Amino acid sequence: MSQLSAASISTRCCVVGGGPAGMMCGLLLARAGVDTVVLEKHADFFRDFRGDTIHPSTLELMHELGILDRFLELPHQKVQRVKAQVGDELLQVADLSHLPTRCRFIAFMPQWDFLNFIAAQAAAYPAFSLRMRAEVTGLIEESGGVAGVRVQTADGPLECRASLVVAADGRHSLVREAAGLTVDELGAPMDVLWLRLSHKPSDPAGIMGRFEAGRIFVMIDRGSHWQCGYVIPKGSFEAIQKNGLPGFRDAVAELAPFARDRVGEIAAWDDVKLLTVRVDRLRQWYRPGLLCIGDAAHAMSPIGGVGINLAVQDAVAAANALAAPLRQGRADIADLRRVQQRREWPTRVTQRMQVAAQNRIVTPVLARSGPLRPARALRFLARSPLLQRLTARLIGLGARPEHVETSAAAPAAPGSPGPR
Repeated sequence: MSQLSAASISTRCCVVGGGPAGMMCGLLLARAGVDTVVLEKHADFFRDFRGDTIHPSTLELMHELGILDRFLELPHQKVQRVKAQVGDELLQVADLSHLPTRCRFIAFMPQWDFLNFIAAQAAAYPAFSLRMRAEVTGLIEESGGVAGVRVQTADGPLECRASLVVAADGRHSLVREAAGLTVDELGAPMDVLWLRLSHKPSDPAGIMGRFEAGRIFVMIDRGSHWQCGYVIPKGSFEAIQKNGLPGFRDAVAELAPFARDRVGEIAAWDDVKLLTVRVDRLRQWYRPGLLCIGDAAHAMSPIGGVGINLAVQDAVAAANALAAPLRQGRADIADLRRVQQRREWPTRVTQRMQVAAQNRIVTPVLARSGPLRPARALRFLARSPLLQRLTARLIGLGARPEHVETSAAAPAAPGSPGPR
């Protein structure tokens, strides 16, 4: 990367956002010898209650990159079978143990550990640079296209000029808004309240979903604690707060009876984090000099925990399609279009299933006031090992899993400088 002045840098690809899509895109492009800068507005990756379900499709990519064994040395929990409690009945709905992958399980890992690991792998390549505390404030536009971004850093304003800007800055993407790209809202009937409860050795293991009349509660075994998601009707958090924290604790205790002795750990509303659920996608993911991937291109429902993995798949497809043209100087509109054409179909399929689940499961459950019993289709699924394998394949691999195709450039020699 050549330095133009104290307040300007130039690179082949500028990736905005250091989340799963952005970091994976940065790693793969740098691995392919493309000069790449990743801009992350925060000082570190530590943010609680972010998506942390690493599915077999992503673990398979780690294997293809030759880093799976090192990745699995990080603390994580494995889940092979997904169960849901509907009323008084516990039903198994997915069995990942038969997937045609090296890892036949979902790995639950804090997102900051995942991102720190990817950043460390990427830092081995001379073409990679990661800049923290670098918040993008606008686009640089020239001749009808995007030529870079304006950035506020700890050292002052900066211009990052690039042959291509990749927007991976999430569902509230500043870049896609500044670019004027059209977003289609698909709607979501719920929000999610995330919270933690401590874990005891006598607790049940795995991931569990509990469906009661008017309430849905998900618990993810994180080893030292339970990560809990309380699904509520869209926009109802303020009313829940007005009802008081003791009432909320009682509701959690009813949904997780074995943890009744721990609901006092919800000491204040600050211990409850609101996720405002959105499901949307861009009509067009690109403009000259700009490509959106991950949540910046399509915000996903938390149903199925597929968001991270779909974003990573976008990053792989983008790197596969764009590494060669970027090495040659610039990715044109046809190159960017190919990325959307590759990833739009699996995005639409996934969102269609999520919206169907919202409409047919979430909305009726949240609206129900009487006793809740499993639907016939759910009972049939719980009795069919074959259908549970199909559900596992849709969750674990997705509609169109990607594979690493870009050739690797030589990594930096041991002891060489890290990101510039």
